[in-house]
Amino acid sequence: MWKWILAAIIFMPAIEIFGFSYVADQVGGMNTFLLTLLTSAIGVAMMRFEGRKAMEDAKLKANAGMMPGESMAVGLCIFIGGILLILPGFVTDLIGFTMLFPLTRPLYRFLLIKWMKRNIKNGKITIFKR
Repeated sequence: MWKWILAAIIFMPAIEIFGFSYVADQVGGMNTFLLTLLTSAIGVAMMRFEGRKAMEDAKLKANAGMMPGESMAVGLCIFIGGILLILPGFVTDLIGFTMLFPLTRPLYRFLLIKWMKRNIKNGKITIFKR
């Protein structure tokens, strides 16, 4: 896992700089800056709207006595997608939008749940029940 984080820390800034320079060449520097601000604002708004729906769904499931695991995974996808949209960059914005968009979010939710199950099985994640 740490090797992937290290690779992301090294390669993502290079990819984002290339993306900024490409977009700036196409539409201009000021428009690129304004586009970055716009995607951040849209990201915050979408994160608040979609996050509120996910929290209400989790609360309804918990009040009904069901485990809100899937709703919590959706909430985590929304949180990570919102953070990626707030960060400057077009590649992170693309990933963030797909995490927030309800039609593409199930792919990320599936991968997240698969990762969590594997780590629970290996003993890297422990769940305590009250």
